[in-house]
Amino acid sequence: MNTEFLKRRAFLGQSAAGFGLIALNTLIDPRILKAADAAESDGKYQGVINPRHFPPKAKRVIYLYMAGGPSHLETFDDKPKLREMHGKPMPESFTKGQQIAQLQGKALTCYGPQLEFSTYGKSGQRICNLFPHIGSVADDITVIRSMWSEQINHDTAHMFLNTGSIVPGRPSMGSWLLYGLGADTDNLPGFIVMLSAGRGGQMQPISARQWSAGFLPSKFQGVKLNSYGNPVLYLDNPAGIDAKLQRESIDAINAIDRDRYKTVQDQEILTRISQYEMAFKMQTSVPDLVDMSKEPANIMEAYGAKPGDGSFASNCLLARRLAERGVRFIQLYHRDWDHHSAVKAGIEFKADEVDKPVAALIADLKQRGMLDETLIVLGGEFGRTPMSQGGDGRDHHIKTFSYMVAGGGIKPGLSYGKSDELGYAAVEKPVAIHDFHATMLRVLGIDHMRMTVRYSGLDARLTGVGNQGQVVEELLA
Repeated sequence: MNTEFLKRRAFLGQSAAGFGLIALNTLIDPRILKAADAAESDGKYQGVINPRHFPPKAKRVIYLYMAGGPSHLETFDDKPKLREMHGKPMPESFTKGQQIAQLQGKALTCYGPQLEFSTYGKSGQRICNLFPHIGSVADDITVIRSMWSEQINHDTAHMFLNTGSIVPGRPSMGSWLLYGLGADTDNLPGFIVMLSAGRGGQMQPISARQWSAGFLPSKFQGVKLNSYGNPVLYLDNPAGIDAKLQRESIDAINAIDRDRYKTVQDQEILTRISQYEMAFKMQTSVPDLVDMSKEPANIMEAYGAKPGDGSFASNCLLARRLAERGVRFIQLYHRDWDHHSAVKAGIEFKADEVDKPVAALIADLKQRGMLDETLIVLGGEFGRTPMSQGGDGRDHHIKTFSYMVAGGGIKPGLSYGKSDELGYAAVEKPVAIHDFHATMLRVLGIDHMRMTVRYSGLDARLTGVGNQGQVVEELLA
């Protein structure tokens, strides 16, 4: 065998890898490498925004994501004029040249709100009668009635709302926060996702890319907890393996990985090390998290929670428990809000599922002194048309929709923005998705223009590039 040939081949192979890594490292923002290196240290990751750009009002976010596109016209945006025009042709002055999803090219008929509204609280919030529990905390919440989006189909709208971009491979907002701020826990992931579903709408799929870390190290991606059965698969040790042996196995694997990292400098090896450590800690922390036996009966009743049932109510209670344990970003997806038909019956089903637990979460956090430091967000990827679809449904709509926010540096009891008299477009104080992201980051102490990562030759950020995104100052407490 020609040993000289082997030596030359090995030299060239290793040199090529070395040259390639040098070239790659010139393209990667050094802050990403610094964040990855932090995974190897024994200390808690503190984030790259340290200290914060502003004094933070909120420590964490609980994002109640109503997937499918809730109708603002049967939840938070009362439109008497639309009710008056029910069954009449939609004025062309509203819709001419506008992007409409499945109603494009069809006769457009006004479809009045199918449910009644009432005034709640000293703040006078107008909320659908099917949400009396949320109405009971009206003075603790703010309703934005002038949100709008650029994306009219579910998947791209989800991606735009979660990552600020429709280009795949961008970090989700939870990943940005975890990268920027770290978490206040070292035995649970800093970004946790839970899914639930109920009755009354089309079951749209939710892709895992909605909580992806994108071009950030994968240690910042969201971790999905299962609503049924074991919260995390393969969390229990196999038969015959105790904690001591598991610890020794992980130490051995991590030692090999650290040696490999010294050779190839691949940041994902550091992520693998940190995830092995996290998985070991979760073997103790997750069972304690989901053990509801110590929750008082009145709390269980307030949420309407039944441990292990996979419901939105139970996930809301878990969200509070995750917040107590220092998780930075908690995202609860609740599906079936896609009401192309039977919108009235569909909203009745959804209200029954979400009204009580949402109000309970707000009240629970408030009485524990945690509401002021927790930003709660409730909303979906877009709204629904003021025109009917199929006789008793509503199509996708992006020109205006409503969001509810509470706690964490947001003015309470505020009605912000306004849609036109038919609920078709935001006409007063419109709030774009990038504006919302900028405001969310602001209450967490981050200047959205300064939390950037150099990627593909651009300073990428949650709020896009250039001058996109404006903080909505009037929402800030």
